[in-house]
Amino acid sequence: MLLPQIKQPSDLKPMSQDDLVLLSAEIRQFLIEKLSATGGHLAPNLGVVELTVALHYCYNSPVDKMIFDVGHQAYVHKVLTGRMDRFDTLRQHNGLCGFVKRNESEHDVWEAGHSSTSLSAAMGMALARDLKGEDNKVIPIIGDGALTGGMAFEALNHIGHEQKKMMVILNDNEMSIAPNVGAMHKYLSKIRSDRHYLKAKDDVEGMLKRIPAIGDKLAKSASWIKDSVKYMMVPGVLFEELGFKYLGPIDGHDIPKLIEAFKQADNVEGPVLVHVLTTKGKGYQPAEADSHKWHGISPYKIESGQVLKAVGKPMYTEIFGQTLVELAKEDKRIVAVTPAMPTGSGLIPFSKEFPDRMIDVGIAEQHAATMSAALAMEGLKPIFAVYSTFMQRAYDQIVHDICRHNANVIFAIDRAGFVGPDGETHQGVYDVAFMRHIPNIVLMMPKDENELRHMMKTAIEYNDGPIAYRYPRNNVVGVPLDEQLVPIPIGTWEQIRPAEGYAIIASGSMLQIAEEAAELVKREGITAGVINARFLKPLDEQMLRELALRGTKIIVLEEASQAGSMGSAVLEFYAEQGLHDVQVHLMGIPDRFIEHGSINEQRAEVGLTVENVSSELRSLAAQSSYSMTRTKFPS
Repeated sequence: MLLPQIKQPSDLKPMSQDDLVLLSAEIRQFLIEKLSATGGHLAPNLGVVELTVALHYCYNSPVDKMIFDVGHQAYVHKVLTGRMDRFDTLRQHNGLCGFVKRNESEHDVWEAGHSSTSLSAAMGMALARDLKGEDNKVIPIIGDGALTGGMAFEALNHIGHEQKKMMVILNDNEMSIAPNVGAMHKYLSKIRSDRHYLKAKDDVEGMLKRIPAIGDKLAKSASWIKDSVKYMMVPGVLFEELGFKYLGPIDGHDIPKLIEAFKQADNVEGPVLVHVLTTKGKGYQPAEADSHKWHGISPYKIESGQVLKAVGKPMYTEIFGQTLVELAKEDKRIVAVTPAMPTGSGLIPFSKEFPDRMIDVGIAEQHAATMSAALAMEGLKPIFAVYSTFMQRAYDQIVHDICRHNANVIFAIDRAGFVGPDGETHQGVYDVAFMRHIPNIVLMMPKDENELRHMMKTAIEYNDGPIAYRYPRNNVVGVPLDEQLVPIPIGTWEQIRPAEGYAIIASGSMLQIAEEAAELVKREGITAGVINARFLKPLDEQMLRELALRGTKIIVLEEASQAGSMGSAVLEFYAEQGLHDVQVHLMGIPDRFIEHGSINEQRAEVGLTVENVSSELRSLAAQSSYSMTRTKFPS
């Protein structure tokens, strides 16, 4: 066994290339076994085993900077940099992070949970290197899916212009999470399908050199001849026109070929793009057969590939997808827009039923948002289905192109709230704060799956501007579903329990916690009302006034950032109304990033539990009792 001998990247250096091949097989088996217990991003990592081994063999991390885009395909990198013994804790609370993590290892030089950032980071590191007079390598590893992101093109343009020395690895597996779409995908497919390009170009150069006396000079000066071959063999030659030396395509599972390509790249003074072809899920038949499903996977049986998901209630995402199909059958204006997340956003049923009305733009949230505004202006009903964490990438477009135009775009915001094992880069806890202060928008969040369906109907019937409904990464509550969907009056809340001195204003999945806490303290003689704040903007101002007039002490409970979200909105309303004596206590997510773990562990970490809400109610009751005693018997 070679793998137990690897404690750090330098342990690879004395190994032969044959040993590296054997080591790669051991790493692949290690990942298959470990992830069968923890789950995680299996298919992406099986696809980069040889590539990562070859990189660490040829270069000296962390002096040489390896920048993984997105970072979920860095498990092999973690194995080779001394974290193999922690894989039993992968993506678990206080365990090994599923993404690159700077405070986890000095070898993790850049961390990201969002796509298309590696090239910009690499340019910054290359500029810093040159300004400091250093000579280390800068090596971003970016997938072909990430190249659909506009930020990657901005960086390519700048790198090609500045001609900074770096080696860009294009890991081309024809996939991001779902199969890739767009012109870049088609362009790379042409390169994949014609392996004769480099040989033809080399043949022309060799032919020129063989001309007696003038051959060498002619070969150096006649770049136009070689370029003509280039244009003939690969139309466009995008990367070379952007200023990169292009090497490839290269078999990303052939270690000797990878090492040779890296040596060639090191001899180039400016930027080099090494185009590597890999197979997502390589070496494990279930993952190779369905790399889409196995991109991120729950625990599974190794022998059969059977996923060990507990059978239970469906996810909110599934209810969204089913309901959207129902609504689209009745309304031909509905179109669905997704930034490369058709499966994750529950849109596969819609895409099968209405293929012409399904728009996958690739990893391009900004483009999706602005395009949705234009679709709305032309009379359609665009449903922009997006994870909360990814929607924040389109903030400017939401402000400038959607809300400023008052375009009737519908946001279906998935993964709102804590997301569990994906951790801090994916937490959906900021969208309320960054959206509610934008004029014209309406924000909703349902207490259960039935209310989600009615909110979806509300959004379709609403014609006065942008409107959003957000829902969590949870299983549904399990309530009966109404067949007839009706719009909910905008800005109205629902009183679940009458308030007698105390009220919990809660949104979304926090309603269940609020109800359990109210029931718990009821046995102690404390009667707390529970209010379903299903509209986060606009607030139910009438209900807020009534609570204030009755002297109700209020807890605002939300699985969102405490700074700027619903609790802030309630305080702002009372301040504007001059109601300065209303007691409002905020229970939300504090001003720090919450790391990976289960959703229940994340809630416990920040105090969003039945026990904590009950304790807060008891504290309010104790304060009231003390206040009354002081009033009756002054000292």
